[in-house]
Amino acid sequence: MEHLLNKEVKQLQISGIRQFFNMVRDYEDVVSLTIGQPDLFTPQPVKQAAIDSLNQNKTVYTPNAGLPELREAISKDVKKYGLSYDPESEIIVTVGASEAIDISLRTILEPGDEVLLPSPVYPGYEPLIRLAGGVPVHVDISTYNFVLTKEAISENVTSKTKAVIMPYPSNPTGVSPSEKQLSDIAEFLKEKEMFVLADEIYSELVYDGPHLSLASFAGMKDKVIVVNGVSKSFSMTGFRIGYVLAPAWMRQHLLKVHQYNVSCPSSTSQYAALEAISNNQSAIKNMRDTYNERRSFVLSKLEEIGLSYVMPTGAFYVFIHLPSEKSTFDTAVELVEQAGVALVPGSAFSEHGEDYMRLSYAYDMETLKKGLDRLKNYIDW
Repeated sequence: MEHLLNKEVKQLQISGIRQFFNMVRDYEDVVSLTIGQPDLFTPQPVKQAAIDSLNQNKTVYTPNAGLPELREAISKDVKKYGLSYDPESEIIVTVGASEAIDISLRTILEPGDEVLLPSPVYPGYEPLIRLAGGVPVHVDISTYNFVLTKEAISENVTSKTKAVIMPYPSNPTGVSPSEKQLSDIAEFLKEKEMFVLADEIYSELVYDGPHLSLASFAGMKDKVIVVNGVSKSFSMTGFRIGYVLAPAWMRQHLLKVHQYNVSCPSSTSQYAALEAISNNQSAIKNMRDTYNERRSFVLSKLEEIGLSYVMPTGAFYVFIHLPSEKSTFDTAVELVEQAGVALVPGSAFSEHGEDYMRLSYAYDMETLKKGLDRLKNYIDW
């Protein structure tokens, strides 16, 4: 009966990140610097808010778009990015940023529509594009210092291009476009009938200046769907709370897809997110400072080892240049087997990630030091 299943689903592969992470678990004494899972704990008041909501029997369906008070808190919070969204008509609380991306793509795409992906890129977008009937178009941004620029977009736009994905700060490189680059993109897209899906889940983890959203530029609100959430900023990955910001005319259609998909996110998680956003902003700074300290340590060790890398200005990843006669995947396996350290092969982020490895510094300093010492030993052999 398997032949009767949806062919697009059958052709999907498990994320290369997860494939490699799962493989590493079969080895003994391996320092894994693979997964972008914050090792810092969810703030205690946030956990208590979840517990309190349970004890107060707040366990019923919420409105499809999410708790009104949570949407109000989100609306106030995103003003720091220069964004203005009405909590009643322009915000939907979703089951993580992943669902926000899914409903956005399913709302805007029709069969054959092309979506530009700045590659190397997080592997979660392409399957959702394909499941929505779209065609992913990988744009090699390595020649643009790993940033999607106006030039990179214009060179790849066709009559079938429906959307561009702007995932910044980037996973896997940690980079973001400059204000000038965003301004150029906004100017270019103003007259184009194209959408932008701006995945800004790492917006709070920016180290060299404030995060800039493309949606804040003049004339872009009607074109940009902003995706964000609390997973990375408050170390709440398991709570699965994200949100989507969109103009009211679009949000009404996004809400239909969301409603028939999940009805609403977990009420318990929504109350936790409300506490996080409303009363725990200091936790963001503490986490950001911790990651920034780790970033400095990792970069200094890589320079000591003699390895080049893409300079990360956000998120918690470093994209390390590690060329070899072997494929990047085989080199990553060799690192595990010979050096006892695991990094994600760049090929997990498309063919444009070959000769690179992604290191996650969402690990404690002791683990990072141990892993980098092993990487140094491998390079010195």
